[in-house]
Amino acid sequence: MQTNPIQLFDPVSSTYTYIIAGPGSDAAVIIDPVDHHCERDLAHIARLGLRLEYILETHAHADHVTSAGRLRQLTGAHAAVPSGCGIPPAEVQLHDGDVIRFGAGETVAVLHTPGHTAGSMCYVWRGNVFTGDTLLIDGCGRTDFQGGSAGALYDSITHQLFALPDATRVWPAHDYKGQAVSTIGWEKARNARVAGRSRDEFIALMDNLRLPQPKLIDIAVPANRNLGLPHGV
Repeated sequence: MQTNPIQLFDPVSSTYTYIIAGPGSDAAVIIDPVDHHCERDLAHIARLGLRLEYILETHAHADHVTSAGRLRQLTGAHAAVPSGCGIPPAEVQLHDGDVIRFGAGETVAVLHTPGHTAGSMCYVWRGNVFTGDTLLIDGCGRTDFQGGSAGALYDSITHQLFALPDATRVWPAHDYKGQAVSTIGWEKARNARVAGRSRDEFIALMDNLRLPQPKLIDIAVPANRNLGLPHGV
């Protein structure tokens, strides 16, 4: 049975989706699925003889629409989301320190890591951390909408994520440079936005990025707060 994350990519939004499963069970978890890859993801799950048990979101994304609601309808899996992201249709509202249990003794530890958005969360499983937009490879998520805070992001990265073992593999929600995976140790030493910067220096950097708004933000955020389903469904 697969014990490394299966990493799938959406080239339109540069989004990574992950499927995880442990030995001794057919139970699987999917993290940050994208709407127009629903059939692809279901095909991977079926090919491996897996059964989807949980759908996890790291936050309410602004650059793509999730397939969480549709996957839940098709598979009966539970949707589990950060409690601070305003996604009321999900039956599992996660809080810092929660543990998601699936399969034959598999556990996913939940870390509340605000900063990119107020409710953002990261998930730790078998020496891997799925960091959403909190920590990217050689970068980090922006902090200028959805309750974002540069100071909170710095604290989340340096106090929560950098407290994990250096060998922990980092799997981000996005990458724009063809990179797939990193480690906590590498990011602590070399991350271009965080490494060697004080909290005040990081805040000054983030507050002056002046990035354009995501093209789909007005569509994606409301849709994702309903698990990607049309409102009323």
